Amino acid sequence: MKVRISMLILIISSVLLVSCGGNKIENAVDWPVKDFTATTHENKSLGLKDLKGKIWIADFIFTSCADVCPPMTANMANLQKKVKDEGLDNVEFVSFSVDPSVDTPEVLTRYAGQFQADLNHWTFLTGYSQEFIESYARETFKTIVKKPEEGNQVIHQTFVYLVSQDGKIKKSYDLYKNVPYDEIIHDIKALQ
Repeated sequence: MKVRISMLILIISSVLLVSCGGNKIENAVDWPVKDFTATTHENKSLGLKDLKGKIWIADFIFTSCADVCPPMTANMANLQKKVKDEGLDNVEFVSFSVDPSVDTPEVLTRYAGQFQADLNHWTFLTGYSQEFIESYARETFKTIVKKPEEGNQVIHQTFVYLVSQDGKIKKSYDLYKNVPYDEIIHDIKALQ
């Protein structure tokens, strides 16, 4: 009888652990997002305080990018559509320009239009110095941004970042090739 009760407790415990574990983010990090002040594609000010209480997805792009940014932005637009199709509320999309001297609010608005970005929930940012975005990306998002002395192509990585309502980076994903849409959606749901 004791064996049966012990087995029953073990089975129930296992079921509870599995069901609770279904809403966890695997390999999560907990990097705090440092404050920032930027100008949106609508020429308005935006900072970290404006995103408090929201889940947000962030990436780093620039409009004159000759290779990775167009597919990244198309993939971000696809992710935005999937989030909407899933009925997930309170999710914002944020694209930091890594070439702020070129990417004015007007340029960013035109660029967003090329990808049918839903600008009600997707903000493109500029209005800071090149030095700021390079150090901010490195210190906050643990990623590389570097504008070389020669040429117009900025070096940057192709990640997208999931940020929680309390301003902590939880995970990064490849946004260039083989985007793990299902995993990102699962992780967004785990934060809601």
